[in-house]
Amino acid sequence: MAKADIDAHFVGQVRQALAARVDAVVEEGAGDAWRGLQHRHLAERIKVLVAAACGAAGYAGGADLLDHGVRLAGHLRELQGPSGLFTGGDNVDSPPDSAFSVNDLADSLLMLRRAEGSAHPLAKELEHLLAAATPGLVSGGVHTPNHRWELSAALARLFRVAPEAARPELASRVEQWLAEGVDIDGDGLYSERSANYAAFVSNPSLLAIAEIFDRPELVDAVERNLDATLDLLLPDGTVETVLSRRQDQRFPVTLSAYLMPLRHVARVRGRADLAWAADLALAQGILMPAEVAAHLVLHPDAALALPAAAEPARTRQRLFGAAGLLVDHRPATTTVVFGGSDYARHRRIRSGLANSPTFLRFFAGAAVLDSVRLSRTFFGLGPFRAGGLAVQRDAGGATTATLAETVSAAYYQPLARQDHDAAGDYHLVDEGRFSAAMDFGRRTADEVTLDTMVRARLTAEGVELDVDLGGASVDWVLELAFRPGGTVTGARPLGGDRWQLDAGAARYEVDGHAITVTLVDGPDTPALAAEPSYEPGEEYRYLGGTDAATGQLLYVTGRVPAHLRLLLTGSAP
Repeated sequence: MAKADIDAHFVGQVRQALAARVDAVVEEGAGDAWRGLQHRHLAERIKVLVAAACGAAGYAGGADLLDHGVRLAGHLRELQGPSGLFTGGDNVDSPPDSAFSVNDLADSLLMLRRAEGSAHPLAKELEHLLAAATPGLVSGGVHTPNHRWELSAALARLFRVAPEAARPELASRVEQWLAEGVDIDGDGLYSERSANYAAFVSNPSLLAIAEIFDRPELVDAVERNLDATLDLLLPDGTVETVLSRRQDQRFPVTLSAYLMPLRHVARVRGRADLAWAADLALAQGILMPAEVAAHLVLHPDAALALPAAAEPARTRQRLFGAAGLLVDHRPATTTVVFGGSDYARHRRIRSGLANSPTFLRFFAGAAVLDSVRLSRTFFGLGPFRAGGLAVQRDAGGATTATLAETVSAAYYQPLARQDHDAAGDYHLVDEGRFSAAMDFGRRTADEVTLDTMVRARLTAEGVELDVDLGGASVDWVLELAFRPGGTVTGARPLGGDRWQLDAGAARYEVDGHAITVTLVDGPDTPALAAEPSYEPGEEYRYLGGTDAATGQLLYVTGRVPAHLRLLLTGSAP
């Protein structure tokens, strides 16, 4: 490999991150910190030490690092249960959780073998750990979509290091999982719609399986997800997660998590835009030095320079139809409209569903409107969550996204005489909002409804937001949550980081970047509540919880029926 072909900056960054991680692991080893670690953390430490000992990124490692690895392997052996799977965490006797560690251990063993270090006692320790875990992984099951690919990647890596006689069974099990089809839609989103799991699990796992079993169609799937990621990339360097069905719907995921898939696909597919994204990911820092360093040992081509980078067009728009998400990038602003909550169909807050009530986000340089939500005091049903998004584009180039929701609750009439029970003993039934021994299904119901329609018209200046509410006469609160760190002016202070806009315009400013909120058409009827507050709904409140947004909060309030019109505009210094 010619020296000129090497991406020296990338390799230097990896070497620096690897050195810092090795120092931290060795320092831990001087005490008893390793004994309390879970198996995944132990396996990661073995991988980083082996990568360093094998000279990853030009690191000058020594055999003493492998001696530390032997100690770590001993702690891992203590965590291996009768099934060969690793214990620890809330997923008991878990094949997919064990697969995360097996992926690291199998890579570590392969690095040792290729570096002629298989004579070291650590190699034997790893062989024993992997042999014990293999039966549980071959026969084991999963409980989330991405687990299939993490488990299959572990089986593929075992295939690569296992004795010849064991390989057919491993290959067959991987094929069995792959036969289900990769859960990626036409927009390039995996079924969990999660940036976190795409970056850390599905993409790297599918690339590993593609390499070991020569399945280029899996690279195609990863490339489609990276295409989607480019359009989900926000001005602050994070990937949009409001649409996620996993934990990251509540926290940001930086592009750095995608570093190695971006570099790989950019290189093998000649993608200038992915090369640009890979450079941005690297600039954010190397999150997983063990993974990246091991990649350089096992895949020397990963150190090669990427195609000349080319940033995607600044003005572009992407509709993710199945996910109910619209992302609009302009030279000075980015707008996100979300109408793809799973709540409309499932009527419950649940892990694995998209629950976020945030329906609009707006970026104007350093000024960020993280969340716009509409809260209502309506039978504890919580905030507005649209179950879909309709998009129209007019001849002038403006795009209008329409979100709608109708919610209802019931008052129940007396039972018919033939349904009476002399003992007053009626079935305990889930009514949708709560449960009671009322035999609801046999009663006539009087429905009370609330209709909400939100229209967001995206223009070169910003967003024109129209909100219409009809039906039951209840209080509502439009909450705009700005990212902490700015200054709010033009609104009435409520104390703390809270303001209310009754008329005119409010301005949120950070370092000269600003978002202006102008109340063009305000509510006719004021809310009855003295001060605005966010209502998370009975599903949270009953458990003493909330999904309330944080930051600097600006409120507009009123009472149904109501029409509200706001303008959001962004400006830069």
